[in-house]
Amino acid sequence: MLDRRRFLTVLGASGAALVTGQAFAQATLPKVVVTKDPNCGCCGGWVEHMKAAGFPVEVVTTPQVNRVKVRLSVPDNLASCHTAEVGGYVIEGHVPADAVKRLLVEKPQAKGLAVPGMPVGSPGMEVAGVENDTYEVVLFGPSGQATFARYQGTRPV
Repeated sequence: MLDRRRFLTVLGASGAALVTGQAFAQATLPKVVVTKDPNCGCCGGWVEHMKAAGFPVEVVTTPQVNRVKVRLSVPDNLASCHTAEVGGYVIEGHVPADAVKRLLVEKPQAKGLAVPGMPVGSPGMEVAGVENDTYEVVLFGPSGQATFARYQGTRPV
């Protein structure tokens, strides 16, 4: 995988090619594989949020989402409506793309991130005219659970 400096070196100083930041991001961010129930509509909103942030996304639709949660060791108290895998981590629920990017940069010893439930205003759960909930993004793994970030809607707080 090219980092930004190596990419610019390969591109050269001539400016012969123009690459947008989004194209660069899409070329470097790992694919997110999302498993969702066929009857859930809000998961599509989260998928669009991740795509807009530059992640390539593959969606797997199955009524057996709980089996995926069990296989990936998602704690029951952190469960949400969809489960994703990216860069060796599990992403449970409506986790903002910025938190996922931070996870991939910092690479903590953990299983993944979760936003339990479906907070109003979290990516994919926007409701016009309703104030966004403040919620925690939880880092979880063998060592337990800890707050990784706090958001109100998609804004860090």
